[in-house]
Amino acid sequence: MSGAKIGVYDSGFGGLSVWRELRRLLPSESLIYLGDGKNCPYGGRSREEITRFAEEAVERLVAEGVKMVVVGCNTATTAAIEHLRARWTSLPIVGLEPAVKPACLTTQTRRIAVLATEHSLRSDMFLRTANRYASDVEVVKVVGRDFVEIVEANEEHTERGMRAVRSVVEPLVRQRVDKIVLGCTHYPFLRHLIEEVVAGYGIEVIDSGEAVARRVKWLLERYDIAAKEGAVPEFSFITFADEEYRRRLELKALAIEEELQRESVHQI
Repeated sequence: MSGAKIGVYDSGFGGLSVWRELRRLLPSESLIYLGDGKNCPYGGRSREEITRFAEEAVERLVAEGVKMVVVGCNTATTAAIEHLRARWTSLPIVGLEPAVKPACLTTQTRRIAVLATEHSLRSDMFLRTANRYASDVEVVKVVGRDFVEIVEANEEHTERGMRAVRSVVEPLVRQRVDKIVLGCTHYPFLRHLIEEVVAGYGIEVIDSGEAVARRVKWLLERYDIAAKEGAVPEFSFITFADEEYRRRLELKALAIEEELQRESVHQI
């Protein structure tokens, strides 16, 4: 089982931001990525639809023999994680939550913003977390309009991307938030644009990718299913869309590998 792959699932490209953190922390682990593609974006869909999509995705990953599933999609986590865990009781399943807790514990202005999809922002999971940690903090909830579509179109470095980010983020600067929580795994691919807009205002941008990777590492050790140190990892990519989409996922992951290699060189 230790040599089996970890399955990572998202509505599309977004979960590759989680893939990046898994590769950083767990370089010996083999991974299989399922980017739905066919039904993306999930944000405006019903809970029932999203749960069905998530169930189909996990079924596919289980058929591939994975030892763990990371639901690398905030929207799918809020809609379906309890259902998935109830169905696959012997399979470790890791979900995502917006990093509201650390933002609330460290804010100085007592005002934070959470960028997420419509479904995530109105979900019971998000509301419970906000009520627990934000009793004395104002949480500004904002949908990243067109953010998912821009990442899916590989337009993170275009004028369209900057226009979309400015329209959403500049009002947050005026509202004097000092933390912006990225509550959708597509959004970290726009982080460079968000940070450009907030530069000089003392605003920290936070996402949960690193915390998810640490949780995965802990579970691998707890269940004694971690890959052997020095193992050569293998990667694969599947989708419910077409072969062109699958290839785009693969190319995006290759770009992430090149980015990590550059980071490694700079650290030497």
